[in-house]
Amino acid sequence: MKIEKFIPEEFASNNYILFDENTKNAIIFDPSLCFNQTDKFIKENNLNLKYIIVTHLHFDHLGDIKKFQENYKNIKTLIPKNDKVLYENLKTQCDMFGVRRVEDFKVDEFIDETSEIYLDDVKIQVIETPGHSKGSTCYLIGDVLIAGDTLFYEEIGRCDLPTGSFSDITHSIKGKLFHLSDNVKVFTGHGDNTTIGHEKTHNAYFGEKAIY
Repeated sequence: MKIEKFIPEEFASNNYILFDENTKNAIIFDPSLCFNQTDKFIKENNLNLKYIIVTHLHFDHLGDIKKFQENYKNIKTLIPKNDKVLYENLKTQCDMFGVRRVEDFKVDEFIDETSEIYLDDVKIQVIETPGHSKGSTCYLIGDVLIAGDTLFYEEIGRCDLPTGSFSDITHSIKGKLFHLSDNVKVFTGHGDNTTIGHEKTHNAYFGEKAIY
């Protein structure tokens, strides 16, 4: 499996394409506002886009879902079940932040830790990590973790937005993510990549050298 990162100018919410070089099957995680870049990459590499998978339902990670659904007819969209309330109130969320509304998009499946998702024969493990939002979810594929806004490079996602909780994110990171192998590569929702091992030591909130 290979992974490619795309960063839009607006909101800098990272997009990731995970794909198999042999079968050409692919997943896009958190398609924010990078459609032209990601679409070009998909076409240049002859990828077969199977899924849109979302880490959480904040507007800055959702901007291009409708475009992908319109341009890739057989794609399936999967979102965390515990963020269903944010999905149902997405227009209100956008209005609250004074940003343009995310176009209405369909959901094929609301997922949780019982869901079984595969790209070819590779399992996409669903790890529920509430805190940034109630439904915030990370996805583990081998030694790669798509972390959304739960865990950043030496930081964590903010917990003061609707359905957020600092106590929840504490349990999600210390009780779940920090039990993963140190060599797991963390692909974050904003900013630079990191590793679980690095965060166990250097995370400003929960690392051995925490400053908060």
